[in-house]
Order: sequence, then structure tokens, then C-alpha cells
Amino acid sequence: MSDELVFYTHPMSRGRIARWMLEELGHPYRTELLDFGTTMKDPAYLAVNPMGKVPAIRHGDTVVTEAAAICAYLADAFPNAGLAPAHGSARRGPYYRWMFFAAGPVEAALSNKAFGFEVPAERSGMIGYGSVEQTVDALEYAVSQSEYIAGDSFTAADVYVGSQIGWGMMFGTLEKRPAFETYWKRIASRPAAIRAREIDDALVPPKGA
Repeated sequence: MSDELVFYTHPMSRGRIARWMLEELGHPYRTELLDFGTTMKDPAYLAVNPMGKVPAIRHGDTVVTEAAAICAYLADAFPNAGLAPAHGSARRGPYYRWMFFAAGPVEAALSNKAFGFEVPAERSGMIGYGSVEQTVDALEYAVSQSEYIAGDSFTAADVYVGSQIGWGMMFGTLEKRPAFETYWKRIASRPAAIRAREIDDALVPPKGA
């Protein structure tokens, strides 16, 4: 299979998560910039992602969408980058657990909070995240057990969970608990994270453009 990597994104989107992951890999990739409502809905891109959303990657003939899936896929596709615990390792459990907790309950809870949607207390057992408070408490637990999500080594799970925490605190959907601030400060200063932010910030269209 070809190792060519194509990255479909917009600098003001969840594509920033995938960009960080790609920069952590250190593998060459080509960026295809798309615009909301136009090229993202073009038939050519809908053939890549029928949702018409970014990010997406094409690795040879393989297409992957959804930021968490992209992080998990790339970590396995490029094992030399050391961004996933080895298969059979006890750290593989928390690695998957917290990455997909962030992609499921955290994403849903914080999105609902941002839009002012509250689950009635008597129905909290019917929704995956229960309540925002429960979800945030569990997230705090996740970042407080070790230096990184899956132990003492940085992994793709930290890219995804960390991005959710960084954005949540930035946009006010996640309270700035000391555990979150300490964890975010630790991972946001990584060279690949800084490089990814600089690349995307330079691509943000000027206001009024």
C-alpha cells in the first residue's frame, strides 16, 4: 500500500486535532483545504466523506474520517512514531477507553452544554453521558491518574483528549479545573502541537475575506 497521506481540512475546524496528530507522526502529508458549504459539499469531496465535513485523511486507498478514528488509525499505521501502546500492553485499555470517552460522552455533553440543551435529571440514565457534571468528573479522573492518559508516555489518546480539554476551556464549555490546566499545559507545549497550531493559524482566512 502507498504511504501517501492526504489530509482534508479547514483551519477553523476539528481538523486541528488531526493536524496535531499528523505533526506528531513526522511523516510527509499533503493538505487539501476545503471551505464550509462549498468545496466540502462538492461531489468530489462527498465521495471521500458523505457527511461533507472535515477532517478526513486518505492513506493510500484507505479513507478515514472522524478525528478520534484518524488519531487511532494513524498511531497504528505508523508504529515507529510510538503513539500507541503496544498490542497486548495493559496500557492499551486506558488508551482506548479515554480516547473514545472523549469522542462520545465528552463531545456530546460539552456540545449540548454549548447549545443550552439540558437533559432532565430524571432522564439522565437514558443518555450516554448521564450528566455534564458526571462527565467532567470522569474526565478529571482520567487526567489525574498518571502523567499521560495511558501512563507515562504520550500517545494519540492525549492528542484527542487534550484537544477536547484545550478547546473546552478556551470556549468556556469546560470549567478550568486545576487538573485540566496542568494536563493541558503539559501537552500543549509539545513541539508538534506548537507547529500544528502555527500552520493552522497561518491558514485562517483574514476577517472579512
